[in-house]
Amino acid sequence: MKADDRTSSEGKEVPEHLARDLDRDQLSQLVREVNDAGVSYATMEKRAHVAGQVLSRSQFNKMASGTVKTSPSDTDLLAYAAGLNKPLDLVTRAAARQFLNYKATELAGYGDDVKVIVAHLAGMPQANVRRWRAMIEADESARTEHEGGTGAD
Repeated sequence: MKADDRTSSEGKEVPEHLARDLDRDQLSQLVREVNDAGVSYATMEKRAHVAGQVLSRSQFNKMASGTVKTSPSDTDLLAYAAGLNKPLDLVTRAAARQFLNYKATELAGYGDDVKVIVAHLAGMPQANVRRWRAMIEADESARTEHEGGTGAD
């Protein structure tokens, strides 16, 4: 939220803790954007139903208005994705940000082993990360010397 947006209609500044909450409405915003583009809540409900999910137009409306206070279930997320005609990953990330203050990051193109290693490193103190980096680089250097190559496979 920009500093200009932190003032109320009466000209009073919105407290920081409330401004942070206003910034966290990604799923609600997604529903509003689809609705603003001309898709009614009834159409969203029908799309969800066709996809085998149950979520009422009232639930889409409540999400758009920001009155939903609990995180949607997995089946609700499937219904939102179908109703909004958006990828499930996008809807899940928006919900995680809005309800759990979780910002998803991803290592695209890497296998599970690499993702697990990165997750472990991310939780380590910086000194340990530097030590692991030095070990990895030393291993790469030793392997390159042993193979007599340049390291480019």
